[in-house]
Amino acid sequence: MTDPYMEKKFLGAMVGSALGDAIGELAFAYPDKDLLCSKIHEATELRYTDDTAMAIGLAESLLEMGRIDQQHLGKTFSDNFDREPWRGYAPGPPTIFSEVKQRGFSYVLAAERLFGEEGSFGNGAAMRIVPVGLFFYDSKEIYDEACASAQVTHAHPVGMDGAAVQAIAIAEALKLDPKGDFPLEEFTENLVRKSRTAEIYEKMRIVRDMVSQGAAPASAADSIGRSVAVHESMPFALYAFLLNPASFEECIYCAILNGGDRDTLGAMAGAVSGAYLGIDAIPPGWREKLENRSYIESLAKDL
Repeated sequence: MTDPYMEKKFLGAMVGSALGDAIGELAFAYPDKDLLCSKIHEATELRYTDDTAMAIGLAESLLEMGRIDQQHLGKTFSDNFDREPWRGYAPGPPTIFSEVKQRGFSYVLAAERLFGEEGSFGNGAAMRIVPVGLFFYDSKEIYDEACASAQVTHAHPVGMDGAAVQAIAIAEALKLDPKGDFPLEEFTENLVRKSRTAEIYEKMRIVRDMVSQGAAPASAADSIGRSVAVHESMPFALYAFLLNPASFEECIYCAILNGGDRDTLGAMAGAVSGAYLGIDAIPPGWREKLENRSYIESLAKDL
């Protein structure tokens, strides 16, 4: 039977991530908060980018296969890209898709060949990871499953580690009751401990320190980073959530209004905030305008 309480949290995570993506994309053109709020109000539709398109693909593959099947996942990503290549993909995934088609490589092998055969440590695996955080939220294998899903396009250890820590953050937020006190120190320390690469570990320590000190977002952004590299974006998205655990809106604004890779920062922050607070905490006026909302919600319920 479906648990209505958990269903709201699954919906919050999927819809929250997509809205963070869509509103973050809008913030590139309208980085002033008041103007951005006005544009959100005026918009008839909030359109998402490749961040959400790939999260949808990950959910579709998980639901069809019941597990992370890397070849099936890569094919799902590739097919979805062919249908909507205009979503704003970075060059990495299309290069991988082309290599697989032309040379017959596996998706993982093609991903491993990127960037001088080191693989990508961009944030593309973390931005889409929300279905893994939901599907494996109560599994001891969540770290490894997240890495397996990341490896299809982001085979560098930092790229996989960042995606896994983001998935764990979503899963842990899902388990918490937002009506109680948020366990800030315990939540943050757990993410520090779960980090396996020096790059993610050090940035998560900075996040912990910045939040405990009450550092202002601009200062935290400079110390943590907010670029397309996963260790310079995923940690700042988590900082935005940890600074604003009780407010989905303020979490999103913090994530996207301090420069950097705004849409992806919004997607990652929105996923954790939505998982913690649930769908009812997301402004109805935002939810109603989300592109493809009914399908995204159906995926959340199926997950």
